[in-house]
Amino acid sequence: MRRFLVSLLLGIGLGIGGGIALGWGPLAVVYVDGPASALAQRYRDEYTVMIAAGYRADQDALGAIERLRILGEDNIPLYVQEVTERFITNSRDIDDIYHLVALAEGLGRLTEIMIPFRQVTTP
Repeated sequence: MRRFLVSLLLGIGLGIGGGIALGWGPLAVVYVDGPASALAQRYRDEYTVMIAAGYRADQDALGAIERLRILGEDNIPLYVQEVTERFITNSRDIDDIYHLVALAEGLGRLTEIMIPFRQVTTP
């Protein structure tokens, strides 16, 4: 019985050790240069908000469109409109909504639901 337990514990230990060594070593999965279009929606949204915040700072609509193209969307203004409306209907962070509404307006996609979130600046 003692021999069985020692063999069992030794087998379990070697199995765990070998699995960890192979899993973190030569058989580890490494993602390199994955396309941005493969991102989960949460991260696509975060990226879009960052671009919208940049747009509010520099008012460069063409630059924002170029930066958003890596997401693989065919119609960038429509995509920004959809993200903005989803953020508004889900009551997401108000600053994010302001950024997105500014970008949507800059791209000519301001809708009724966005109007209360417009930030009008006067000179």
